[in-house]
Amino acid sequence: MKSDEDAHGHVVYDLHHGISATEIVERDDGWIAASPGPSLYLAPFRKWPKHERAAMKYARGRVLDVGCGAGRACLYLQRRGQQVVGIDNSPLAIKTARLRGVRQTRLLSVTSITTRLGTFDTVLMLGNNFGLMGNRKRARWLLQRFASITSADGRIVAAAVDPYDTQDRDHRRYHRHNRSRGRMGGHIRVRVRYGSYCTPWFDWLLVSRREMRRLLAGTPWEMERYIESGGPGYVAVIRKNVAT
Repeated sequence: MKSDEDAHGHVVYDLHHGISATEIVERDDGWIAASPGPSLYLAPFRKWPKHERAAMKYARGRVLDVGCGAGRACLYLQRRGQQVVGIDNSPLAIKTARLRGVRQTRLLSVTSITTRLGTFDTVLMLGNNFGLMGNRKRARWLLQRFASITSADGRIVAAAVDPYDTQDRDHRRYHRHNRSRGRMGGHIRVRVRYGSYCTPWFDWLLVSRREMRRLLAGTPWEMERYIESGGPGYVAVIRKNVAT
């Protein structure tokens, strides 16, 4: 990723250096909003959302933090004495994570994960990072890939958002448009802006709990439990399906 495309990386790097940063999300239908993410990117554990704090007890053993950003989860797990590897496709996010003390990082996209990283007991995807699944086809491919790098009793701990838990007319119109094209309603195409920096367009996947279960069907994974936020956000704790 080129520097002028690394909008998220510049956000977390500036935040780490005490510079206020507003991250803008632009959707391909013209919808634009400020991301709530910057308030959380460098947050200590006590300031995380309650459902994410509760989810961390399921992050056991050696952990792969997918989309680690500035490393908030990595730092928490390191303090807890666990081995954790943080990966991100943002060069500046990885640099920021290292500056903050994350010991093991890789500049790596989620689709480039291989067994060369070793075996993990937990794949962690906080901050709505289940969205990195991108679309239905890639989600099922990634679930197989995650199975190949995890132990027999491995888990995925993934934060997600139900896109249908909304009254926003623009969002509902977008869901209908997606379904008319044969897509999942929450399959969105976005880019991130910060100042003069702008990422390329990329796919992001928002799923309901029912849709997540359907994605897991026929894969080496099954739902263990949901941890609710009281709103559209939730964390799914997903375990290896011993029957497969």
